[in-house]
Amino acid sequence: MKKIGIIGYGWLGERIANSMFGKYSIYTTTTTQEKADQINAKGLSAIVASFPDYQLSEPISIWDALEELDVLIITIPISGKSCCVSSLYNRIQNLSAFIGDFKGQMFLMSSTGVYPDVSRDFTEEDVPVENVSGERMMKNKYPQINILRLSGLMGDNRLLKNYKISNPDHVVNHIHYADIVGIISKMIDQESSSKLYNVTAPIHPIKSQVMNAQKNIEVPEEISEMKGKTILSSKLIEELEYVFQHPDPRTFHEVL
Repeated sequence: MKKIGIIGYGWLGERIANSMFGKYSIYTTTTTQEKADQINAKGLSAIVASFPDYQLSEPISIWDALEELDVLIITIPISGKSCCVSSLYNRIQNLSAFIGDFKGQMFLMSSTGVYPDVSRDFTEEDVPVENVSGERMMKNKYPQINILRLSGLMGDNRLLKNYKISNPDHVVNHIHYADIVGIISKMIDQESSSKLYNVTAPIHPIKSQVMNAQKNIEVPEEISEMKGKTILSSKLIEELEYVFQHPDPRTFHEVL
């Protein structure tokens, strides 16, 4: 049984861990001892660790479990969009001290927010890794890392109807967490390395259609004009031969 390390047991990290538990041995990090105790009680192995965006007076110690891990999944935010480059550099330095020179298979959860807000289709080639500070820094340190640019995380309690939205006539770029798990699992099986993929459901309705479906409101499906950026996952579908479990965001709320 392979051993998987998940750095960041937040909304997504928890669902990846729960979905993979049983098939893999799961080791993870969280930010409080109370939460670590709760995770350990489930049969997973959790420790407390955080990665601030400032220089520490003493470096973070390397993760004890690291030598046993086959795969490392990083879900903590590594984005150049929400903070300055120096803060981002400090966070990655702290993270790197924790994972050392790990040589196994690695996954970084990035975001399709790296693409500009322009009404057109986007593929991975439109914004290369070199143009995204966090991705570039991680890739330079860990050339084998797989970078998954995730669209809006949905599933369970995350439904569009629960949020205040703007631009209801713009297309959605959403992904159900079950497909994120499915894609990572397939890449683990295929021993994928150094890949860059957009991870987004291949069907792109507009926001109002998703909202109406979730509220069980029947309205005409005709759309006169598609507005907003559309993130394409065609590279992932072709290279991995991946079939999405939940291709249409209008049905995410039906998943039990």
